Amino acid sequence: VAFARKLLEECCDPGQLFAMTKLNSPMGKNLWFDGEFLYSFTIDNATYSLFPQVLVFFFFFTPFQLPLKKCSVVFFFFILKKSGCGKQIDQFFFFLRCSGPPYPSQAGVWDRLWFPVAKPRLTFLWFQNLLWSRKAFVDSVKVYNRSYIYMPAFSMKTGTGPSLRVYYTLEDFGAKQAVLFANPNFLRDIGKFWKSKGIHAKRLSTGLFLVSAALGLCEEVTIYGFWPFSVDLHRKFISHHYYDNVLPDSGFHAMPEEFLQLWFLHKSGVLRMQLEPCEDPLIQSSA
Repeated sequence: VAFARKLLEECCDPGQLFAMTKLNSPMGKNLWFDGEFLYSFTIDNATYSLFPQVLVFFFFFTPFQLPLKKCSVVFFFFILKKSGCGKQIDQFFFFLRCSGPPYPSQAGVWDRLWFPVAKPRLTFLWFQNLLWSRKAFVDSVKVYNRSYIYMPAFSMKTGTGPSLRVYYTLEDFGAKQAVLFANPNFLRDIGKFWKSKGIHAKRLSTGLFLVSAALGLCEEVTIYGFWPFSVDLHRKFISHHYYDNVLPDSGFHAMPEEFLQLWFLHKSGVLRMQLEPCEDPLIQSSA
């Protein structure tokens, strides 16, 4: 893991550039959207005021030193359903969670530090773009207690408005969650890093961005629920996500290539991928 972290620090510096801060994104700086060609923006006073001074993770006002000890990255592919991994996931302190429905309420889980990623597209689908369902959104994220919500506000133009509405909604309601904005320079550098490793796609999946960040921020990384295939390990046809069967746009991501890269890291001992159920399916409850 130390070697992988060193490579990621050299190319992308997750500890400093993972999210936009006043230090790495000063007022007046011109930034290019990482998901849009030939489109940039200049950080003005209003945007600058949304950033923290530096990237420091707090839990109940206590700052953490990097690297973090143990982190899990949770995906929502179908194999997570009834995997029995809930208890195992709960043993981690720091969670990076891909977009999905709110995590089921379980006693003892909320004294951890959560880091859910909110895709602008999902705020549109589930919360009417926060134009009418602001309270419903705030209520849905209460389960995460004092956590950070990671928003790609400056990746594509269509994501800027919804991301800012998430920020202002949580602020207006005095929510415990804080929004961090993905740094487009970091996302672009991560994309170049994986392209050099053989992943050729228009854009990396959200999950691979998160795994890359975790490898740079954490000493130990375990991945749950990443299986981007239409059949499971026993060759039974399955849905894409456990909560829907909406597939990514054809040619946009290269999920099989991503899986092979992560599997190589798993076999090399850099991270751990949990693919089999954590408990006997006959005795487990839903994960």
